[in-house]
Amino acid sequence: MSESFGPFARGAANTTYAQYFTGQSYLNMLTKDGLLIGNVTFEPECRNHWHIHHAGKGGGQILLCTAGRGWYQEWGKPARELHKGDVVVIPAGIKHWHGAAKDRWFVHLAIEIPGENARTEWLEPVIDADYNQLP
Repeated sequence: MSESFGPFARGAANTTYAQYFTGQSYLNMLTKDGLLIGNVTFEPECRNHWHIHHAGKGGGQILLCTAGRGWYQEWGKPARELHKGDVVVIPAGIKHWHGAAKDRWFVHLAIEIPGENARTEWLEPVIDADYNQLP
């Protein structure tokens, strides 16, 4: 079975942020100057931990889904299923996670919205019991 990884190269194993992921992800930084854009590929069942993009002004993240099937969830809200062509705008200060479905690879572009004193706070993993309830 062949998987589509979208229009960009998958990239190398995501060793930079591996400690903040459950499962294997891959990262291909498309831009590193000005606007940061990373092509993130998640193997089936892979997801990042809960996290918050902080900024004094501006900031946040935009996800542009390019292949596969995945999930996005904000703290206290139901998970949203994601597919190729979906866009998720995540304002600064929102606790959330995103990742692949149990049975499919998932790929998105992660665009960091510039902001004053922008930083990411990594939090606890998404617990298996919650993740495994997703279809």
